[in-house]
Amino acid sequence: MPVSTLSDKNIWVAAGDGDLPRVMVILSPNVPDLFTYTPMHAAASYGHLNILEYLISRGGNVNVVDEDGETPLYTVENVETAQFLLNHGADPTWRNHQGLMPADLLQDEFPQVAAYLNSVTTSRATESRGRQHDDLTSDWVVQPSQHSQEAASEYLTSSLMSQLGDIARREDEVGDETHIEEELRQAVSRTVLEAWSLGIR
Repeated sequence: MPVSTLSDKNIWVAAGDGDLPRVMVILSPNVPDLFTYTPMHAAASYGHLNILEYLISRGGNVNVVDEDGETPLYTVENVETAQFLLNHGADPTWRNHQGLMPADLLQDEFPQVAAYLNSVTTSRATESRGRQHDDLTSDWVVQPSQHSQEAASEYLTSSLMSQLGDIARREDEVGDETHIEEELRQAVSRTVLEAWSLGIR
């Protein structure tokens, strides 16, 4: 497992590199980067099950979505990682903003993963025939605990306040209100998206 010597490696890179020691010192497993890519997505993409297991133990959401409406399941490249995510509550019937399920998106590059997801989806749908869609998908969606939601809410609030403080300081230094307004909008949007993905209302 590669271990970074860079103290400033961010959580997305650390999760993608399989750098568990660095991941362990970073607070939120669901925080998105500027492109709304989360550590959960990064770890799933590279198949780092140990990182995924740790992130989940710290409140990582297997159904967290990015700006395209895609969960970590959309990034997997092997069946083992797909199985791991499903075993931890990932929803194989989720549809992104284009209306595609994970299997649809993975079909061309990772046909074995797509075939596995299709078989699971078909099997579970058959077992649950006659039930409403909400009942069906609830089998796969992990509901975060009240404690996890409270901790995530506290972290998000603290993180947002810190970002707003940094932006306000830069405004005093730079004086460019247009740029600062865009930064404020992005900071608030990221926080709202993260809260929504965690089920915090």
